[in-house]
Amino acid sequence: FFPEMAASLWKSLLQTTKERILQQRRASLYIDAHGYEEELIKKKLQQFAGGSINFSKEDSGIGILTLNNPKLMNAFTGTMMLELQERVTELENWKDGKGLIIHGAGNTFCSGSDLNAVKAISNSQDGMNMCMFMQNTLTRLMRLPLISVALVQGKAVGGGAELTTACDFRLMTPGSEIRFVHKHMGLVPGWGGAARLVRIVGSGAALRLLSGAAGVDPARALHLGLSEEMLSSSDETAALEEARAWLSQYTEGPANVIRAVKKVVTAGRELPVEAALRTEKDVFGTVWGGPANLQALVRRQRHK
Repeated sequence: FFPEMAASLWKSLLQTTKERILQQRRASLYIDAHGYEEELIKKKLQQFAGGSINFSKEDSGIGILTLNNPKLMNAFTGTMMLELQERVTELENWKDGKGLIIHGAGNTFCSGSDLNAVKAISNSQDGMNMCMFMQNTLTRLMRLPLISVALVQGKAVGGGAELTTACDFRLMTPGSEIRFVHKHMGLVPGWGGAARLVRIVGSGAALRLLSGAAGVDPARALHLGLSEEMLSSSDETAALEEARAWLSQYTEGPANVIRAVKKVVTAGRELPVEAALRTEKDVFGTVWGGPANLQALVRRQRHK
């Protein structure tokens, strides 16, 4: 009786731990109390149609998210912003996922927001709501238990540059550039790009990139730690294949283990140390004694 009782207690503990970790990940940065009117901004964004955000899952556990609005250099229309939120929800519910590659159709990454939508919501309340909407979506994207890569081909400008910072890693093709042009628009990043950039390259480099608004080529991005690698091909299909091969080094192994690794790193990055340690303990509890752990122990015994 006691072993059964212990097992069922352990199971329910694991379940509540998993639920708590999931809630932390999906929690919105902004709610009604912050003056955030999500339904209102969704209705406004819905009016600016065009382009799409496509998502495909591969058997390897790697997902491919494609920004598809090539005639506007993959600028985000209103409906694309809404679709991105839907895709992130889909990714949150993808239990077998291990990795994610974000890229743009037509050999370019993303030129930010579609100016037609921007002009139409230029009053301050709408702008703030759009800012909160995109920050929420990109924060959820960043917290996914998947190892994510932005494959930068052509230009990643403005909001497109901000999107690259919501990924764990950036890979750049020859001739591509990342450029935070916000200053030239009389703005600062509004989708969380500044806060994330500081964490990636440090405050000094972030200040130079934002106040200089200069393009960052693959060599400089490598030097700054903004990019992991310059790929050898700028051909769309070949670059995607290279990105897959690069990412697969980090996604080999059981999905629950890869996802656990990402969760503890996210906790370490975002939480005060005590809370990060508690999360690490909780996540450890979900893999300790699990199939991958037990198999590894058996293999070790064989080696002796």
